[in-house]
Amino acid sequence: MSFKKIRLLQVQFENDIHPWEVPAFRGAVIATAGREHVLFHNHLKESYRYSYPLIQYKQVRNKPMIMSLDEGVDEIHHFFEHMQLGLFLGERPYELKISNLHLNQQTMQVWDKLWDYRIDNWLALNSENYQRYQEMDGLAEKIDLLQRTLTGNIISFAKGIDWTIEKPVKLFITNMREPRLVTYKGQKLMGFSVDFRTNVFLPNYLGLGKGASTGFGVVQRKREKLSENNS
Repeated sequence: MSFKKIRLLQVQFENDIHPWEVPAFRGAVIATAGREHVLFHNHLKESYRYSYPLIQYKQVRNKPMIMSLDEGVDEIHHFFEHMQLGLFLGERPYELKISNLHLNQQTMQVWDKLWDYRIDNWLALNSENYQRYQEMDGLAEKIDLLQRTLTGNIISFAKGIDWTIEKPVKLFITNMREPRLVTYKGQKLMGFSVDFRTNVFLPNYLGLGKGASTGFGVVQRKREKLSENNS
């Protein structure tokens, strides 16, 4: 289909957390909702739900956020039904106060125009691609690999919401900061923060790539650029 309408729920909480506390926040939410509800954690009894995460946990402006898409919006009530005033992030007590709850419907489609975005702490490279990346000499070659990887991440997201992209996806990285090491599941991985343009409209704070459910690869629209481009 040329477009897909999805429901999107973003719940942001009032009190600050550190970036490294996002996995603990995720674990506390899962324990509150109940592990029998698979979309909160993507683990089946003896395997893993290999699909795009429809419930994501992240830190936005120092505050924890739960972001739910489509079927995940239907499931989030399991958390709210059992939510108490406090939970623990590891051993640290955390008071749960909702500061903002935003539910809307967004139309996913490929446009003729290009949209400007930024993605932070993006875990772009698996072990095979990391080796290829390290062996590349030129920046242009590295950027080409990252552009193809990010395009693939967007297509994986589309599949996860049952949206078949019928038009060619255009994507260009316009700025790339120095990669830095980040910790993911106890491992040190290369995290990328890049600016990019694409003809695919992406929801704000969407997660792409490895670790999308735990605050890695968070996408933000660059509104200033959009207003300049539309003037």
